[in-house]
Amino acid sequence: MSKITERFRSNPWPILIIVFLLGAVSFKLYYDFRRSQELKLTAGRWDKLMLILSQVDANYVDTVNYRGVTEEAIPYILQKLDPHSVYLSPKELKSADEQLQGNFDGIGVQFNVPNDTAVVINVIAGGPSERAGVLSGDRLVKVNGEVVAGVKMDQDSLVSRLRGKSGSTVNVEIKRVGVTGLISFDIKRDKIPVKSLDVAFMINDTTGYIKLSKFTKTSYSEFMTALTQLKSEGMKSLIFDLRNNSGGYFDQALLMSNEFLNKGDLIVYMQGRHRARQDFYADNSGKFRDISLKVLIDEGSASSSEIFAGAIQDNDRGTIIGRRSFGKGLVQEPIYFSDNSGIRLTVARFYTPTGRSIQKPYSDNYREDIIERFRHGEMLNADSIKVNDSLKFTTPKGKTVYGGGGIMPDVFVPIDTTNVGNFFVKVSNAGLTFRFSARMADEYRQTLNKIDKLNELYDFFAKVSFDSKFLEFASKNGIPAGKGEWDESKDLILNHIKAFVGRYTPLDDNAFYPILLEKDNAIKVAIEQ
Repeated sequence: MSKITERFRSNPWPILIIVFLLGAVSFKLYYDFRRSQELKLTAGRWDKLMLILSQVDANYVDTVNYRGVTEEAIPYILQKLDPHSVYLSPKELKSADEQLQGNFDGIGVQFNVPNDTAVVINVIAGGPSERAGVLSGDRLVKVNGEVVAGVKMDQDSLVSRLRGKSGSTVNVEIKRVGVTGLISFDIKRDKIPVKSLDVAFMINDTTGYIKLSKFTKTSYSEFMTALTQLKSEGMKSLIFDLRNNSGGYFDQALLMSNEFLNKGDLIVYMQGRHRARQDFYADNSGKFRDISLKVLIDEGSASSSEIFAGAIQDNDRGTIIGRRSFGKGLVQEPIYFSDNSGIRLTVARFYTPTGRSIQKPYSDNYREDIIERFRHGEMLNADSIKVNDSLKFTTPKGKTVYGGGGIMPDVFVPIDTTNVGNFFVKVSNAGLTFRFSARMADEYRQTLNKIDKLNELYDFFAKVSFDSKFLEFASKNGIPAGKGEWDESKDLILNHIKAFVGRYTPLDDNAFYPILLEKDNAIKVAIEQ
């Protein structure tokens, strides 16, 4: 018998204690190991992705382009979160920011590409191109010696060649009607203002009209300048057109809403899993609280447009006219990376004053939602709009409003299909009205360049007939008008042609929109309200 055995029999407790401690330590080590493995698979779930990448780096048979892998992986990860969380490459981020900043570096021209050659529609007043001598109607042929005409260059590619760092110079060669050969310009690039307010004018003696295309850093100041001018012209009622306005800067929507609301009126609130509820109220500094207000929205109105419309509707401040808005009520927080890329990450949701979530539900056909609205008749008939009776809300004055995504208008206006016959659809799809307008602008260039008043433009249209010329143009382009087709669609076609031609005058959008809106049913409804 060993001494250990004898000692154990005489006094077993020291050895039992040692065995117990060793067992406890072993269990603790095993538990910690298992726990660490669990943590790696749960709390450290993003570590799994990094571990995979490290294993690829250490063991994969070929060299791996990690930048390319991550550039492809990140968008896929974000799109699994929601439809609007998105990754932007350096180029995409720069372009997105430029659209909302209020300015960019360029030469200061607006152009269209009716065929395969860019035609200058207008030269921005005071900009580099105007100072250099570029005129409306000029054709862009070469940029820094590179031919850009007749080569079917897309618009983005041409824009990238014209834009550049402020102070740098770009050579542009143009073809001008009535001038032999090309004219060369060395244009020094400069800061070019980005206009978010398309147009502001008096529709009649008491009704003003403002159209805002997006919410940029300068939108509020543009808006206030326009409102002040219209009020000086006798405006008692405002039609604020937010159709196809996809949003932009949130603060600009707050500032604009504040102009029409009373102190203490809730404009909007936001809330998210990691964001406590935050309310935004009017402060009683608004200068246009006495103006009658009608807001136009449609399926293209989103984000900041919906915040404004929701604030006006839920506070019983004005009338919302049109069709159900898009339904984008997510708070996007920008996060920037050192390589000049970034993400737009959803951190909260927007809610209207009555508590309606602006965001429409996510679904498998989320991005085809607009198409679905067409299919089930929502664009043509208010009765086809799907509403959830469990999402009824009541405004302070007792008006029922509906949640479920987007802003439901107070007054429904269907898509206008009047005059939209087969011939109209064919010539529009082929871009013939647009191309014909450019041709007419060339033909009457000298006259159009001198027109700077709307009544002068209407006088011009009274003297010039486009009917037979357009029918001949359409026929030469393979789209002859069938029996009765011209009579069915001519009013609408001629309206579009005149609007486009008006854009080739110094009036620009101040001609385009007043003419185009003559055939706009939503405007007619708004005036009647």
